[in-house]
Amino acid sequence: MRSVLAMPPTMYDDLWTAAKAMYKTEPAIADSGEVIIYAPHLREISYTHGKLIDQVGYHVRDYFTKQWERFKDVPGGVLAHSTHVKGLGTYDAESSVERPRIQVTLATSIPEDK
Repeated sequence: MRSVLAMPPTMYDDLWTAAKAMYKTEPAIADSGEVIIYAPHLREISYTHGKLIDQVGYHVRDYFTKQWERFKDVPGGVLAHSTHVKGLGTYDAESSVERPRIQVTLATSIPEDK
């Protein structure tokens, strides 16, 4: 599939728990495809870990592993969540170029600046 519209239920009230909408659909999406997480009820990234996620952002696994010294003090669960939402991909440390396998689009009530 090229595109998937994932609609996490309202019982997931932040992206931390609604991330299932991404990592459970990602295997069905073709390279360069897209998952749209449609969840207008989401207003928070994470009630518990939001400040840390704001600091590290959302990235592919290689982004963190190839810069381990920079991220070694960030809890593993936060890094895992970041990669679950971003999905598979590569990171070239020499050029600082990150290439996610697919695009993730959030259609939520989380402010764009977050």
